[in-house]
Amino acid sequence: MNAVILVDLQYDFCQHGALEVPDANAVIPIANSLMPHFDLVLATQDWHPANHKSFAANHLFRQPGQVIDLNGLEQILWPIHCVQGSYGAELVDELDQSQIIKIFQKGTDVEIDSYSGFFDNGHRKSTGLGDYLKEKGVTTVFVLGLALDYCVKFTALDAQALGFKTYLVQDACRAVNMKAEDGKNAIAELKAKGVEIIDSQYVIKLV
Repeated sequence: MNAVILVDLQYDFCQHGALEVPDANAVIPIANSLMPHFDLVLATQDWHPANHKSFAANHLFRQPGQVIDLNGLEQILWPIHCVQGSYGAELVDELDQSQIIKIFQKGTDVEIDSYSGFFDNGHRKSTGLGDYLKEKGVTTVFVLGLALDYCVKFTALDAQALGFKTYLVQDACRAVNMKAEDGKNAIAELKAKGVEIIDSQYVIKLV
């Protein structure tokens, strides 16, 4: 059985969002076109409490982009985004949500961030996504969404590490690119870990 994981297709990561990813909205029609071809369609949702410690605004004299130590982990500080219950945290209306079977929320613990859809950044707690996939008999996962160099990358890496055959749908991802090469470096890291990099036109041949 195969599954597609739609990573963080939320307003705050799209055009005019609080943490806008360049050209993010271009991902949505690709996601919509691919969903009908999968046995299982799942989504992740960044879902932060307002006082989350990954937000620069919750630290005195700190700015987005700065790096701190947060409970033993390196943490990039971000603008306030995807706050629980806010408009910005919602999945975008243009996404055909009727096809999504289950949504896995992440980043809910104020003390630790969670880029991956599977675990927090310290691998201390699971979101339940890995167990859910195994219970459903999924062996192959396809990952797409926002942002390539953070949440998409770490979701794909964890999927591969958990034993799923993992594909990244490259043209259905966009990167933050805080540094110009971050997206390209993410692709290189994924390839090195055994994740297959494909374009959306080839997905139908594989599912």
